[in-house]
Amino acid sequence: MAALRDLLELVRAPAALSVPGDVVAGGAAAGVLGGRTPALACASICLYWAGMAANDWADRHLDAVERPERPIPSGRVSPELALATAAGLTGAGLAAAGLAAGRRGLAVAVPLALAVWTYDLLAKDTPAGPTVMAACRALDVLLGASAGAAPFPRPFIGAVPSALTVAAHTYMITSLSRHEVSGAECLVPAATLAGTAALAVRVVTTAPGRGAGRGAVVRAALASWYLARFGAAQARAVAEPSAPRIRDAVGTGITALPALQGALTVHAGAVPTGLAVALAAPLGRRLARKVSPT
Repeated sequence: MAALRDLLELVRAPAALSVPGDVVAGGAAAGVLGGRTPALACASICLYWAGMAANDWADRHLDAVERPERPIPSGRVSPELALATAAGLTGAGLAAAGLAAGRRGLAVAVPLALAVWTYDLLAKDTPAGPTVMAACRALDVLLGASAGAAPFPRPFIGAVPSALTVAAHTYMITSLSRHEVSGAECLVPAATLAGTAALAVRVVTTAPGRGAGRGAVVRAALASWYLARFGAAQARAVAEPSAPRIRDAVGTGITALPALQGALTVHAGAVPTGLAVALAAPLGRRLARKVSPT
């Protein structure tokens, strides 16, 4: 029987700290943060973990060659258990979304679950892979907007800019992750570094929603923190685009995402909540030393 640590490694448990911020940022942008938001965040985590387990199940033969230390090829988790874990977590995520936000929550969670499984089983090794993964994160942000009662599609429209920002970040990480084993030409991390800088500048310079004054300073600080952490890792990969440096950049991009989500949440006017979201960044970095997020 698989140990708990093996299952935590299978689903990349620490990386889940980068997930609730999607829902919070979407809810803040739509003006619907409230009692339903934590349940939607739990739904988001379940679907994220399901995607990680499904990813390792789909990659089990490739990982036996390239990453034999992973739970399935090492024999610590059976393929059947991994697939059952992915299916169970998907069901739990859909149930949580439905209980929290009814039909509107399911209207986002079902396409999100389909996109997750599409990426793992069909799109990952195709040119469409980064786009599909970016769509997963965009839908995750929109899931946070499903908590409102305003007529459709008003809450979702308000969350679209935040969804596109998180999607762009995800596209860059996914593009980098394709070179975690083989390394890359320096132009690959150089391009994602330029994109990261553009995202940070956009978050700082875009006219805020309800957040002003103190919120503008906090937003700039969080965006700068995001750029400093993720940008530094990518700069190291530009200087030496080896597989370890690329993996480090990908892992840093995952654990730095809460700083960007926090900046987006502050941009929408929820300053204390945005700061709370951003605190997941240092916690995720610490936990990543024990269980790899990639």
